[in-house]
Amino acid sequence: MKVFAINGSARKNGNTALLIGRVFAELEKYGIETEMVQLAGHTIRGCTACNKCGERKDGKCANTGDIVNSLIEKMTAADGIILGSPVYYSDVTSELKAVIDRTGRVAGSNGGLFKRKVGSAVMAVRRGGALHAMDTIHHYMHLSQMIIPGASYWNFGVGREIGDVESDAEGLKNMQVIGENMAWLMKKINV
Repeated sequence: MKVFAINGSARKNGNTALLIGRVFAELEKYGIETEMVQLAGHTIRGCTACNKCGERKDGKCANTGDIVNSLIEKMTAADGIILGSPVYYSDVTSELKAVIDRTGRVAGSNGGLFKRKVGSAVMAVRRGGALHAMDTIHHYMHLSQMIIPGASYWNFGVGREIGDVESDAEGLKNMQVIGENMAWLMKKINV
């Protein structure tokens, strides 16, 4: 089994990556393979509503000038998906939102590519807005017919500067619980 994560942060290896890494550490204890792609340094434009994915039904976005089709392939092949983002003005980054819009359109137009995969959001927040950002991701996952396990608290860690989330004991514990619950659910589904 494998979990694929997309880190929507503009800062490579920042707080969002650290939090995803904590979830990964727990998943790996259960023998689950993990992989993360970081969007930092990538330019990703939003969906143009061309509907070519619906017409062609080849599991690909017609816009081939970025990494989105590679992300779709990795998401389709995975058993679990994590989408992570820092909180920008009470929501996910614009790059992650573009990924959500485009991968969601392709998946839905091609018979539900992410249907029944286990999914979770991971948020890094300085102070507020994390719940709305988490809802953005979880709404996408619900519309993609994914299964979202619960956690011990909200899916975020608090910190501003890189590494600050390592001081948020409750946030780190919650990342562990997210990993445990994803692993448990994935093992139940794949019996």
